[in-house]
Amino acid sequence: MMTSKKELIALQFPFFEDKYEENLQKLIDHIKKTPRGSVVVAPELCLTNFSFDKMEESAEFGKMALEKLLELSKDRVIAFTLTEKIEGKFYNSAKILYDGKVMHTQPKMKLFKFGDEDKYFHSGDEENIKIIEINGLKYAILICFEIRFVKFWERLQGADIILIPALWGKLRKEQFEAITKSMAIINQAFVIASDSSNEDMASSSGIITPFGEEFRDDNSEYITLTADLKDIKKMRRYMDIGIS
Repeated sequence: MMTSKKELIALQFPFFEDKYEENLQKLIDHIKKTPRGSVVVAPELCLTNFSFDKMEESAEFGKMALEKLLELSKDRVIAFTLTEKIEGKFYNSAKILYDGKVMHTQPKMKLFKFGDEDKYFHSGDEENIKIIEINGLKYAILICFEIRFVKFWERLQGADIILIPALWGKLRKEQFEAITKSMAIINQAFVIASDSSNEDMASSSGIITPFGEEFRDDNSEYITLTADLKDIKKMRRYMDIGIS
């Protein structure tokens, strides 16, 4: 690890299907506030929301927005999801950006059928759920509903920082908080969970440490923690369950 300190940021703001430009500008404004070297996670589909009736438009906007966000990623890690069209099919794709490049693309595998996601998006492949390394730190990402599947947690074992962009409903708020905390404890990693603060969404965004300490604030659009990355090794030595 290059440094023992890292600024981790979970964004939590409302975004709407009829306000693409406003959504993007809000995301850009928040990212510009983040310090150099930080890790920023934005909510799932924060550029366009689901926009099931405008999939082509949503995907085109995502391509344009991605170019702008790549510029902001030159000195920070940025994670989010967008609507993406690949070989004629639409995907809810997670992107991890750094140094002006797309470091990882991960189409959502487990689509939320209760929200009709499966009627509009194609499912990604489980093989894409994997750990990537950036500057000596290991990152992994799961998208919203996917955190319910414990078999995916095993694919994340060994990650230092787990990124979770979400669009998680208010009715299941306590479950989101319980699952994201458990994921940090079981994987002995930092978790950055970013959810929408739309009226029907859970909020509950925040950062959870490998010890299970939670830093959440439903009233803030910008939740930050200066993390001591040494806590990862401390927890793995203290409670050795075989994660290196």
